[in-house]
Amino acid sequence: MLADAIRSEAYRFSKNRMGVFWSTLFVPVLMLVIGVAVYLFTKARMAEVMEKAPELAAEMPAGTVDLGQTLVSAAGGFANPITLLFILIGVATLYAGDYRWETWRLTSARNSRPNLLLGKLAVVTGVTLLALVFWLVFQMIDGVISAAIFDSNLTFTMDGTDFGQFAALAALNIVRVLQFTMIGLLAAVFTRSLLAALFVPLVVAVGQFFLGQSMGLIGLESSDWIAHLAMPALGVDALKTVIQDGFVTTNAPDGIVLKAIVGLTAWTLIPLAAALAWFQRQDLSKE
Repeated sequence: MLADAIRSEAYRFSKNRMGVFWSTLFVPVLMLVIGVAVYLFTKARMAEVMEKAPELAAEMPAGTVDLGQTLVSAAGGFANPITLLFILIGVATLYAGDYRWETWRLTSARNSRPNLLLGKLAVVTGVTLLALVFWLVFQMIDGVISAAIFDSNLTFTMDGTDFGQFAALAALNIVRVLQFTMIGLLAAVFTRSLLAALFVPLVVAVGQFFLGQSMGLIGLESSDWIAHLAMPALGVDALKTVIQDGFVTTNAPDGIVLKAIVGLTAWTLIPLAAALAWFQRQDLSKE
Protein backbone atom coordinates (compact mmCIF):
# COMPACT_ATOMS: atom_id res chain seq x y z
CA MET A 1 0.00 0.00 0.00
CA LEU A 2 2.90 2.37 0.71
CA ALA A 3 4.29 1.58 -2.74
CA ASP A 4 0.94 2.58 -4.25
CA ALA A 5 1.03 5.90 -2.41
CA ILE A 6 4.60 6.56 -3.59
CA ARG A 7 3.75 5.76 -7.22
CA SER A 8 0.67 7.95 -7.07
CA GLU A 9 2.50 10.94 -5.59
CA ALA A 10 5.44 10.54 -7.96
CA TYR A 11 3.11 10.47 -10.96
CA ARG A 12 1.20 13.53 -9.81
CA PHE A 13 4.35 15.50 -9.04
CA SER A 14 5.93 14.56 -12.38
CA LYS A 15 3.01 16.28 -14.13
CA ASN A 16 3.77 19.50 -12.24
CA ARG A 17 6.49 20.61 -14.65
CA MET A 18 7.01 24.00 -13.06
CA GLY A 19 7.32 22.45 -9.62
CA VAL A 20 9.91 19.98 -10.90
CA PHE A 21 11.84 22.74 -12.64
CA TRP A 22 11.94 25.14 -9.67
CA SER A 23 12.81 22.33 -7.24
CA THR A 24 15.55 20.58 -9.19
CA LEU A 25 16.89 22.59 -12.13
CA PHE A 26 16.53 26.31 -11.50
CA VAL A 27 19.22 26.76 -8.85
CA PRO A 28 21.94 24.73 -10.65
CA VAL A 29 21.26 26.62 -13.90
CA LEU A 30 21.23 29.97 -12.08
CA MET A 31 24.53 29.25 -10.33
CA LEU A 32 26.11 28.18 -13.62
CA VAL A 33 24.99 31.35 -15.41
CA ILE A 34 26.25 33.56 -12.57
CA GLY A 35 29.53 31.66 -12.43
CA VAL A 36 30.17 31.95 -16.16
CA ALA A 37 29.36 35.68 -16.06
CA VAL A 38 31.85 36.17 -13.22
CA TYR A 39 34.53 34.17 -15.07
CA LEU A 40 34.08 36.20 -18.26
CA PHE A 41 34.19 39.48 -16.37
CA THR A 42 37.31 38.41 -14.48
CA LYS A 43 38.96 37.23 -17.70
CA ALA A 44 38.21 40.55 -19.39
CA ARG A 45 39.71 42.49 -16.49
CA MET A 46 42.77 40.24 -16.53
CA ALA A 47 43.22 40.91 -20.27
CA GLU A 48 43.18 44.66 -19.62
CA VAL A 49 45.81 44.29 -16.90
CA MET A 50 48.01 42.16 -19.15
CA GLU A 51 47.88 44.77 -21.89
CA LYS A 52 49.12 47.42 -19.50
CA ALA A 53 51.71 45.14 -17.84
CA PRO A 54 52.58 42.29 -20.23
CA GLU A 55 55.46 41.18 -18.03
CA LEU A 56 52.89 39.86 -15.53
CA ALA A 57 51.69 37.22 -18.00
CA ALA A 58 54.91 35.26 -17.75
CA GLU A 59 54.80 35.35 -13.97
CA MET A 60 51.28 33.97 -13.67
CA PRO A 61 51.29 30.16 -13.24
CA ALA A 62 48.79 28.04 -15.12
CA GLY A 63 45.96 27.00 -12.85
CA THR A 64 44.46 23.55 -12.35
CA VAL A 65 40.81 22.63 -11.91
CA ASP A 66 40.40 19.36 -10.02
CA LEU A 67 36.94 18.01 -10.84
CA GLY A 68 37.17 15.39 -8.10
CA GLN A 69 37.62 18.02 -5.44
CA THR A 70 34.92 20.08 -7.13
CA LEU A 71 32.52 17.19 -6.52
CA VAL A 72 33.45 17.00 -2.84
CA SER A 73 33.04 20.75 -2.40
CA ALA A 74 29.74 20.77 -4.33
CA ALA A 75 28.31 17.99 -2.15
CA GLY A 76 29.08 20.07 0.92
CA GLY A 77 27.42 23.18 -0.48
CA PHE A 78 24.20 21.62 -1.76
CA ALA A 79 21.84 22.53 1.11
CA ASN A 80 22.44 26.27 0.85
CA PRO A 81 19.64 28.79 1.57
CA ILE A 82 18.79 29.28 -2.12
CA THR A 83 18.50 25.54 -2.75
CA LEU A 84 16.37 25.09 0.36
CA LEU A 85 14.05 27.88 -0.76
CA PHE A 86 13.43 26.55 -4.26
CA ILE A 87 13.08 22.91 -3.21
CA LEU A 88 10.52 24.12 -0.70
CA ILE A 89 8.52 25.79 -3.49
CA GLY A 90 7.83 22.43 -5.11
CA VAL A 91 7.58 20.51 -1.87
CA ALA A 92 4.99 22.87 -0.37
CA THR A 93 2.69 22.11 -3.29
CA LEU A 94 3.21 18.40 -2.75
CA TYR A 95 2.44 18.62 0.97
CA ALA A 96 -0.52 21.01 0.83
CA GLY A 97 -1.93 20.45 -2.65
CA ASP A 98 -4.59 17.96 -1.55
CA TYR A 99 -6.01 20.52 0.86
CA ARG A 100 -6.03 23.21 -1.82
CA TRP A 101 -7.58 21.00 -4.50
CA GLU A 102 -9.89 19.21 -2.04
CA THR A 103 -8.70 15.76 -3.09
CA TRP A 104 -7.93 14.16 0.29
CA ARG A 105 -11.44 12.68 0.48
CA LEU A 106 -10.81 10.94 -2.85
CA THR A 107 -7.52 9.33 -1.82
CA SER A 108 -7.89 8.70 1.93
CA ALA A 109 -10.44 5.94 1.33
CA ARG A 110 -7.94 4.01 -0.80
CA ASN A 111 -4.97 3.89 1.54
CA SER A 112 -4.04 4.35 5.18
CA ARG A 113 -3.37 7.89 6.31
CA PRO A 114 0.24 7.28 7.44
CA ASN A 115 0.99 5.77 4.03
CA LEU A 116 -0.43 8.83 2.29
CA LEU A 117 1.94 11.17 4.12
CA LEU A 118 4.90 8.80 3.96
CA GLY A 119 4.34 8.49 0.22
CA LYS A 120 4.72 12.25 -0.07
CA LEU A 121 7.86 12.13 2.06
CA ALA A 122 9.34 9.42 -0.17
CA VAL A 123 8.72 11.56 -3.26
CA VAL A 124 10.30 14.57 -1.54
CA THR A 125 13.36 12.40 -0.86
CA GLY A 126 13.48 11.46 -4.54
CA VAL A 127 13.13 15.10 -5.58
CA THR A 128 15.99 16.00 -3.24
CA LEU A 129 18.20 13.29 -4.73
CA LEU A 130 17.39 14.50 -8.24
CA ALA A 131 18.16 18.08 -7.25
CA LEU A 132 21.50 16.89 -5.81
CA VAL A 133 22.37 15.09 -9.05
CA PHE A 134 21.63 18.20 -11.12
CA TRP A 135 23.59 20.33 -8.65
CA LEU A 136 26.67 18.09 -8.95
CA VAL A 137 26.44 17.86 -12.75
CA PHE A 138 26.19 21.62 -13.21
CA GLN A 139 29.00 22.22 -10.74
CA MET A 140 31.17 19.92 -12.85
CA ILE A 141 30.15 21.83 -15.98
CA ASP A 142 31.05 25.03 -14.16
CA GLY A 143 34.52 23.63 -13.47
CA VAL A 144 35.04 22.65 -17.12
CA ILE A 145 33.94 26.09 -18.35
CA SER A 146 36.18 27.77 -15.78
CA ALA A 147 39.16 25.73 -17.00
CA ALA A 148 38.38 26.64 -20.63
CA ILE A 149 38.04 30.37 -19.91
CA PHE A 150 41.22 30.65 -17.83
CA ASP A 151 43.25 28.09 -19.86
CA SER A 152 43.63 25.91 -16.79
CA ASN A 153 44.49 22.23 -16.68
CA LEU A 154 41.71 19.73 -15.94
CA THR A 155 42.32 16.85 -13.55
CA PHE A 156 40.22 14.41 -11.56
CA THR A 157 41.56 13.09 -8.29
CA MET A 158 39.50 11.28 -5.69
CA ASP A 159 40.89 8.70 -3.30
CA GLY A 160 39.03 6.65 -0.72
CA THR A 161 39.09 9.46 1.84
CA ASP A 162 37.75 11.95 -0.68
CA PHE A 163 34.95 9.59 -1.68
CA GLY A 164 34.04 9.02 1.96
CA GLN A 165 33.82 12.77 2.51
CA PHE A 166 31.77 13.16 -0.67
CA ALA A 167 29.27 10.48 0.38
CA ALA A 168 29.03 11.76 3.96
CA LEU A 169 28.55 15.37 2.89
CA ALA A 170 25.93 14.40 0.31
CA ALA A 171 24.00 12.36 2.90
CA LEU A 172 24.22 15.17 5.47
CA ASN A 173 22.91 17.74 3.02
CA ILE A 174 20.03 15.48 1.97
CA VAL A 175 19.05 15.10 5.62
CA ARG A 176 19.26 18.87 6.04
CA VAL A 177 16.84 19.41 3.13
CA LEU A 178 14.41 16.83 4.51
CA GLN A 179 14.62 18.35 8.00
CA PHE A 180 13.83 21.79 6.57
CA THR A 181 10.81 20.48 4.65
CA MET A 182 9.42 18.64 7.68
CA ILE A 183 8.43 22.01 9.10
CA GLY A 184 6.48 22.63 5.90
CA LEU A 185 4.74 19.26 6.23
CA LEU A 186 3.72 20.03 9.80
CA ALA A 187 2.48 23.50 8.80
CA ALA A 188 0.50 22.05 5.88
CA VAL A 189 -1.26 19.48 8.06
CA PHE A 190 -2.04 21.88 10.91
CA THR A 191 -3.19 24.83 8.81
CA ARG A 192 -4.40 23.11 5.59
CA SER A 193 -2.74 26.03 3.80
CA LEU A 194 -0.26 26.07 0.92
CA LEU A 195 1.03 29.49 1.96
CA ALA A 196 1.71 28.25 5.49
CA ALA A 197 3.60 25.23 4.13
CA LEU A 198 5.78 27.64 2.17
CA PHE A 199 6.27 30.53 4.59
CA VAL A 200 6.36 28.88 8.03
CA PRO A 201 9.67 27.08 7.33
CA LEU A 202 11.11 30.34 6.03
CA VAL A 203 10.02 32.26 9.13
CA VAL A 204 11.47 29.55 11.40
CA ALA A 205 14.74 29.55 9.44
CA VAL A 206 15.04 33.35 9.63
CA GLY A 207 14.34 33.24 13.36
CA GLN A 208 16.99 30.58 13.87
CA PHE A 209 19.47 32.62 11.80
CA PHE A 210 19.03 35.71 13.99
CA LEU A 211 19.19 33.56 17.10
CA GLY A 212 22.53 32.22 15.89
CA GLN A 213 23.78 35.76 15.27
CA SER A 214 22.83 36.83 18.78
CA MET A 215 24.16 33.84 20.74
CA GLY A 216 26.92 35.90 22.31
CA LEU A 217 24.42 38.47 23.57
CA ILE A 218 22.30 35.87 25.36
CA GLY A 219 25.20 33.88 26.74
CA LEU A 220 24.98 30.86 24.44
CA GLU A 221 27.97 28.97 23.07
CA SER A 222 27.90 27.07 19.79
CA SER A 223 28.77 23.89 21.71
CA ASP A 224 25.85 24.15 24.18
CA TRP A 225 23.05 21.60 24.12
CA ILE A 226 20.38 24.28 23.99
CA ALA A 227 22.01 25.87 20.93
CA HIS A 228 21.92 22.61 18.97
CA LEU A 229 18.40 21.81 20.09
CA ALA A 230 17.23 25.24 18.95
CA MET A 231 19.21 25.52 15.70
CA PRO A 232 19.62 22.39 13.55
CA ALA A 233 21.68 24.36 11.02
CA LEU A 234 24.32 24.73 13.74
CA GLY A 235 24.53 20.95 13.99
CA VAL A 236 24.80 20.63 10.21
CA ASP A 237 27.74 23.05 10.19
CA ALA A 238 29.42 21.17 13.04
CA LEU A 239 29.02 17.80 11.32
CA LYS A 240 30.25 19.27 8.04
CA THR A 241 33.39 20.51 9.77
CA VAL A 242 34.02 17.11 11.32
CA ILE A 243 33.57 15.38 7.96
CA GLN A 244 35.83 17.82 6.12
CA ASP A 245 38.48 17.34 8.80
CA GLY A 246 38.49 13.63 8.02
CA PHE A 247 36.31 12.66 11.01
CA VAL A 248 39.08 13.78 13.36
CA THR A 249 37.23 15.21 16.35
CA THR A 250 40.11 15.66 18.79
CA ASN A 251 40.05 19.43 18.25
CA ALA A 252 36.27 19.66 18.37
CA PRO A 253 34.37 20.47 21.58
CA ASP A 254 33.46 17.45 23.67
CA GLY A 255 30.24 15.79 22.56
CA ILE A 256 29.72 18.13 19.60
CA VAL A 257 28.91 15.28 17.22
CA LEU A 258 26.31 13.80 19.55
CA LYS A 259 24.71 17.20 20.16
CA ALA A 260 24.59 17.91 16.43
CA ILE A 261 23.03 14.54 15.60
CA VAL A 262 20.45 14.81 18.39
CA GLY A 263 19.44 18.33 17.39
CA LEU A 264 19.16 17.48 13.68
CA THR A 265 17.27 14.26 14.40
CA ALA A 266 14.83 15.99 16.74
CA TRP A 267 14.03 18.69 14.19
CA THR A 268 13.42 15.97 11.59
CA LEU A 269 11.45 13.32 13.46
CA ILE A 270 9.38 15.41 15.90
CA PRO A 271 7.64 17.47 13.17
CA LEU A 272 7.09 14.29 11.15
CA ALA A 273 5.60 12.46 14.13
CA ALA A 274 3.40 15.44 15.00
CA ALA A 275 2.16 15.71 11.42
CA LEU A 276 1.36 11.98 11.27
CA ALA A 277 -0.45 12.09 14.61
CA TRP A 278 -2.55 15.14 13.71
CA PHE A 279 -3.31 13.87 10.22
CA GLN A 280 -4.52 10.55 11.67
CA ARG A 281 -7.28 12.30 13.62
CA GLN A 282 -8.03 15.05 11.12
CA ASP A 283 -11.49 15.43 9.61
CA LEU A 284 -11.05 15.33 5.81
CA SER A 285 -14.71 15.25 4.85
CA LYS A 286 -14.58 18.75 3.39
CA GLU A 287 -11.25 18.35 1.65
